[in-house]
Amino acid sequence: MTKIEDAIANEAEDEISPKTPKQRLWNVVKTILKIGVTSALLYWVFSKVPFSEVKGRLLHANYWWMLAGVVAYFFSMIFSSWRLLSFFKSIDLKLDPRFNFRLYLLGIFYNLLLPGGIGGDGYKIYLLHKNYHFPTKKVFWAILFDRLSGLWAIGLIIVALKIFIPQIEINIAVPLSIFLVGSVIYYIVVKVFFKDFTKHFFKGHAKAILVQSCQVIAIICVLMGQDFHGKFAPYLLSFLLSALAAVVPITVGGAGAREYIFKVLSGVFNMNVGLAVFLSISFYLISLLVALSGLYYVLRPKRLEEGLPMTADNKDMAK
Repeated sequence: MTKIEDAIANEAEDEISPKTPKQRLWNVVKTILKIGVTSALLYWVFSKVPFSEVKGRLLHANYWWMLAGVVAYFFSMIFSSWRLLSFFKSIDLKLDPRFNFRLYLLGIFYNLLLPGGIGGDGYKIYLLHKNYHFPTKKVFWAILFDRLSGLWAIGLIIVALKIFIPQIEINIAVPLSIFLVGSVIYYIVVKVFFKDFTKHFFKGHAKAILVQSCQVIAIICVLMGQDFHGKFAPYLLSFLLSALAAVVPITVGGAGAREYIFKVLSGVFNMNVGLAVFLSISFYLISLLVALSGLYYVLRPKRLEEGLPMTADNKDMAK
């Protein structure tokens, strides 16, 4: 795995400060490709769903409920940075929670608003290695397990939602068994090959449930803002499945991929397609609004660690 880890570190550094014309060209090409894929998916979606309907829903939404959705999503980011802190502690990387949260906001800014950049995870690897001289591979694995815990939590909630969706003609015992067996195998792999990450394994995954629950609550708030009185489960399940699709880094912050999944699943679960696409657009706008807070640390990078006490652990790492 060393070659992979070194490649990630080198890519992170090259994309932040590209050294050759070839590297700069590749960054531009990636940006164009992501924008192209995003545009193509959105074009397809809005060729099937009138944009005017989505726009009308946004203009006539209950903005108090929309604000509640923003608050719920912001709390999911707080819990998410808290979750990441658990995995950092597993590798004895002891960051001040305030610095970790600021770095997390900066990371989601890179993920959503810099389509050709390294993304938030790559930037964290680069910054922590550069400033703290902490081994790149350890940071890489901590961030990877942080992401895996999020996927695990999404899987858990998807299985739970199956109970409320009769359109899926599969006995609940089937997906539940698959999830439980998969979880056991997952833990055994961690126990055997990544023993350090068993220190805070259960704590980190419990926090992951909080993260995904807050995001589900954000979607419920958006639905309530549309005076919705139908079945929530199909929309929530579609949201979680679209979140899995958005993980693939081929679009700008998941835009286009989420809308595509919502559009396709609206026919499967008999959802209002206009409302389904509106939910996707709303979630992107909410995440975009929160991500903008990370711009402050792009413009004022020295503020990342301003006012933080230098602990003995951090002094050792900074040498």
